[in-house]
Amino acid sequence: MADVTARTDAADLDGTRPPGTPVTGTLLPAASPHAHVDAHLQADLGAGTDVGTGHVVVDLDAVATNVSSLARRTGVPVLAVVKADAYGHGLVPVARAALAGGASWLGVAQLDEALRLREAGVDAPVLAWLLSGDAAPVAAALRRQITLGVSHPRHVEAVVAAARASGQVADLHVKVDTGLHRNGVDLADLPAVARTLAEAERDGLVAVSGVFSHLAWADSPRHPTVDLQAAAFDGAVDVLREAGLRPGLRHLANSAATLTRPDLHLDMVRPGLAVYGLSPVPDLATPAELGLRPALTLRSRLAHVRRVAAGEGVSYGHAWSAPTDTVLGLLPLGYADGLPRSTTGRAEVWVGGTGGRRVPVVGRVCMDQAVVDLGPGAREDVGDEVVVLGPGLLGEPTAEDWAVAAGTISYEIVARLGSRLPRRWSGSGDVVLEEEPAW
Repeated sequence: MADVTARTDAADLDGTRPPGTPVTGTLLPAASPHAHVDAHLQADLGAGTDVGTGHVVVDLDAVATNVSSLARRTGVPVLAVVKADAYGHGLVPVARAALAGGASWLGVAQLDEALRLREAGVDAPVLAWLLSGDAAPVAAALRRQITLGVSHPRHVEAVVAAARASGQVADLHVKVDTGLHRNGVDLADLPAVARTLAEAERDGLVAVSGVFSHLAWADSPRHPTVDLQAAAFDGAVDVLREAGLRPGLRHLANSAATLTRPDLHLDMVRPGLAVYGLSPVPDLATPAELGLRPALTLRSRLAHVRRVAAGEGVSYGHAWSAPTDTVLGLLPLGYADGLPRSTTGRAEVWVGGTGGRRVPVVGRVCMDQAVVDLGPGAREDVGDEVVVLGPGLLGEPTAEDWAVAAGTISYEIVARLGSRLPRRWSGSGDVVLEEEPAW
């Protein structure tokens, strides 16, 4: 499908484009984290021209297909997690693609992400669960019918105060801590919180429509803590019910549990990484084995090509020296764009297009630049395309490959891709049904 070089235009912001409609236009709005080229400069250059380091291409049809697969696999509503600018993939376009694929809910961590969705005309149910205890942003969320996750008694106080002041009924999901010990109402505090919420519900200030928690070891499906947390979660639901609350949506399963623990699907699943086609259990299964299509590709071009003699040192500290006479290529990307400095000497990129090859990143990754060893017989030249990471269909490195090289997880690799990299979206987000996954 043809690449859509646009990002987000005015129709995304005022809600005039129906959800699922292909993205068109040229520039990101100034409020976007990826906006860095003004309209006059873009007009001089021509639409779609890269000004800086490279660009990220996101396949919206892959996103929609992944969500569709997860919905069919689980048979329960899907809350697609689009926090952190949709894991670096672009909040609004990905949200629309996820809804086109069958997501019933969207989930974000921070309230400003939820408000951005509403400003873009996305009217689907949105859950935001990382609150500060300040009533002012809560009131803004209530005015826009955003469901709030409350995880501390102070959050409950702020929500009740905002609801009373605004006259808006607050739709709430109670986040309980069942063992991750991050955010969530402590089980010891839950009875008192449940009583406060029940009283507020009787007063017409809140409606407790859901309850959720988060697993610490979901990527190890048979780890004993998974069952312990599930049991604790069941107990927490009982506490809420004993107080007279009736949360209709229980959700515990993240991507890993969605794919590996059908007993934890409950009333709704809450996948994040799987929406973007990446495996949350890379030690157990690849994306293809899970029926997922990676959605993101990072492309760049060689900014410089030079020959060096054997023994010549490269980049800061000469941490790498050429073992033989060879040809080096320079990428105009560095750790400011999201390439981990820790991948020095361990990561690879793809050159040569179809039928190309992987070449290693050598020397230290710098803020704006990284060097690759093209090999003694290289024929590449300045301007030739480089695929830094992608789905892996041609043999190019994947986000998981970069994660292994960096000693981290694929979540971090895609989410940290910097604001200097424009996002482009291909496809329309229409659902493409595929065969059931083999795994």
